[in-house]
Amino acid sequence: MQIGIHPNYPVSNITCGCGNVVATRTTRGSFSVEVCSACHPFYTGKQKVMDTAGRVDRFRKRYEKVAPKK
Repeated sequence: MQIGIHPNYPVSNITCGCGNVVATRTTRGSFSVEVCSACHPFYTGKQKVMDTAGRVDRFRKRYEKVAPKK
């Protein structure tokens, strides 16, 4: 490996909106995010489909495949 061409990777903290802090190494430095794996609905199992005024049902009804008539 060549000496002196690699960037410096200092320890930085990534802070989530829920208060979770992850220590990692990055060239960017410390920063904050809105959602992390500790509070994201997909990873926590609290995922719901929000059906506002039947939009999901209307979408499914409109785009479901219709069997041809005999």
